[in-house]
Amino acid sequence: MSISTPIGTSYTERATSLVARADQDTWGSVGPSLYETARVLSAAPWLPGEPRRITYLLEQQAPDGSWGEGPLPYRLLPTLSAVEAALAVLRRGTAPAEVTGRLTTAANRGLDALRALPPVCPWPDTAAAEILVPSLVAGINENLGSLTTSEDMPGISGPRLPVPGGFHASAPASVAGRYEPAGSLPVKFHHTFEGIAGYIPPSLVPDTEGLLGSSPAATAARATRSPSTTAQAITELTAVAQRYDGLFPEAAPLRVVERLWLAAALARAHLPTAALPTIRRWAKEIYDPQGVRGAPGLMTDADDSAMAVLVSSLTGLPHDPAPLDLFHNGSHYDCYLGEDTGSVTANAHALQALVSYLRHCPAAQHTYGPRAAKLCDWLIGQQQPEGHWTDKWHASPYYATGRCVTALAQYGSHHASKALQNAAAWTTDTQRADGSWGVWDSTVEETAYAVKILLSAPTLQPQHTRALDLAETYLRAASHPSHQHPALWHDKTLYAPTAVIEAEVLAAQEMLRTRYS
Repeated sequence: MSISTPIGTSYTERATSLVARADQDTWGSVGPSLYETARVLSAAPWLPGEPRRITYLLEQQAPDGSWGEGPLPYRLLPTLSAVEAALAVLRRGTAPAEVTGRLTTAANRGLDALRALPPVCPWPDTAAAEILVPSLVAGINENLGSLTTSEDMPGISGPRLPVPGGFHASAPASVAGRYEPAGSLPVKFHHTFEGIAGYIPPSLVPDTEGLLGSSPAATAARATRSPSTTAQAITELTAVAQRYDGLFPEAAPLRVVERLWLAAALARAHLPTAALPTIRRWAKEIYDPQGVRGAPGLMTDADDSAMAVLVSSLTGLPHDPAPLDLFHNGSHYDCYLGEDTGSVTANAHALQALVSYLRHCPAAQHTYGPRAAKLCDWLIGQQQPEGHWTDKWHASPYYATGRCVTALAQYGSHHASKALQNAAAWTTDTQRADGSWGVWDSTVEETAYAVKILLSAPTLQPQHTRALDLAETYLRAASHPSHQHPALWHDKTLYAPTAVIEAEVLAAQEMLRTRYS
């Protein structure tokens, strides 16, 4: 799903075109999610388009029997989702005989892949995995119990699936039990409602308009638990399915995140004059003094609020950072209220937002200056001994490191120089022979982040120059309109926000082109 303009055009033309296309796309440029589509397939037999979703599920299975993108730990959740969905369709008994045979084979291969998993694994910190994984295992075992005793379904066999090491079977019920006395469920559980839907009483089923937590899976699960919402779910899910050819992304629409991250990425090079009115309009529409949410139905959060302040400032609209105050915990910012694990990239964005705002409004130094100083110290303290940073919102340390380096370099403290030097050294040490970078394989996205890390170094050393020259050659050869970006961003599973990645790569290429001017 590339939205690039031809490589032969100038940076200004390509950046302006990218902004215009993002402005016209009200859904966002993320692709469909195997996990999410399988959840809708399982929970919503009443939704038109089931054959398309079954075909997609069968087509996406890997040769080893698993589903999903990335290395094995990232494939756990989509594989569980796909297997449970296949078993659910088989249990309903409504599929044609030929499809039933293919689903049976796919389910058995998926079960074999799941049973072959190591007992303990460093699972990624994706959204609500602690409840989604055991919930899916329970669903699979329930279906297995029904199918293996059915004379009409002799092709499904094998033992019950164990809960993978590091997860707890009781987690979904524990979450539901925690909030049952209050009679309401915190908004932070709306996006992943499908993980606890089978464990909660009717009093905890959220009553909201639109997609529940911006999630098709959560919306379908709510309709299952509360049939009175089915008609609304059909309307909402049909609209998403029309955009995604019968399939579903993990969040819809994602235009707030896309527009803020895209604008901030282009600003690292420079914002084209022709695109400024559009980006300024985005900033006006998105900024909210009560806090910004990344998609309808999600919680307000520090990451999106910080980016809204930053983009506003970059376009000459110095909106106050007050929306961030709610998330400040004394030393840094919680990404959202009730957060379990912190985010260095959200705090890096907050530092950028504060720095940019203070340049426009130096009179606010007494309020936000001390916070920026504490934030600088906190970010430096999160740096790994090797010189990089990691974060829960992205699989690659180059993303997290690029964010932290950008923020620290813009803050300009002498105290941060050593951290920037260490980050640059780690980056040059981890460059691949072809001039690229990548946590798993070479990617233009991660190479773009690495370029920005090196260009932020306090002093450009000869080894940095050689690395940048190699990177420029790699990006020139690898970047083309048909390029498909691997999924590296974290939600429930991995996804790729295409327009944002295109902006990051485009800005890196422009920064390389102008680095000697």
